[in-house]
Amino acid sequence: MTILSRIIIEIVGSPKEHASKVLETVLDKLRGEKGVKVMKENVGEPQELKELKGFWSTFADLEIEIEELEKLLDICFDYMPSSIEIIEPQSLNVDMRHMTNLVNDMLTRLHDYNMVIKNIHAENILLKKRLDSLEDKNLYKGEKTDEKNGA
Repeated sequence: MTILSRIIIEIVGSPKEHASKVLETVLDKLRGEKGVKVMKENVGEPQELKELKGFWSTFADLEIEIEELEKLLDICFDYMPSSIEIIEPQSLNVDMRHMTNLVNDMLTRLHDYNMVIKNIHAENILLKKRLDSLEDKNLYKGEKTDEKNGA
């Protein structure tokens, strides 16, 4: 089964050249994916973000042909497109066992990502506590940090 899709991949970065380079690297990787054929490609010019000065946003609007439904899900997880539109086929006839496997694979990836986020969050809390403790010790010794000093 071949699936024709339109996806939009967005990159934000700084400086402008870096955002463009990262997008090109992502597109090169996608072009090399087994089971994926890039049919059309429109790359936008980087635009400076109004709400975040010094950061640039760029995008690629792609039409891709994918050999199987699993690959479409892989692309969603690996490239995190901001938008995806399935153009063809207009309908899919998917065996329930196959669909169950797809959903379970997706859930496994989501659980893995969730565990990474929870671990990073816990580490962040621990580092903040250690930093606060060090700042308290420095203040106790009569030393003042720049942050506590207001400088």
